[in-house]
Amino acid sequence: MYIYNVTINIDESIHAEWLTWIESHIPEVLATGRFISAKLTQVLVEEELGGVTYSVQYTAKTRKDLDNYYKHDADKLRTDGMKKFADKMLAFRTELRVINEFYPIVSSN
Repeated sequence: MYIYNVTINIDESIHAEWLTWIESHIPEVLATGRFISAKLTQVLVEEELGGVTYSVQYTAKTRKDLDNYYKHDADKLRTDGMKKFADKMLAFRTELRVINEFYPIVSSN
């Protein structure tokens, strides 16, 4: 599996509006059919330049799904946010490949 991680710093002046927008944007990204889930998290750091930082983690089953997202969907979906929030948000993207997942062992006692 692959995680497509988008980290976004949001200016305080648009924070509430952006939160409302991202909660409708994430389902649009999922509707492409390229991802099986998404998580919206707040990054718990105090930014020198201010603002609030979030991470959206989209999980794709295969590399092909992620590549198809880039090829067919990414430009339009990225443009939507940039048009709306322009210079009030800064985003960067990373890709992660899941090697293994670990869970605690639960005793049957």
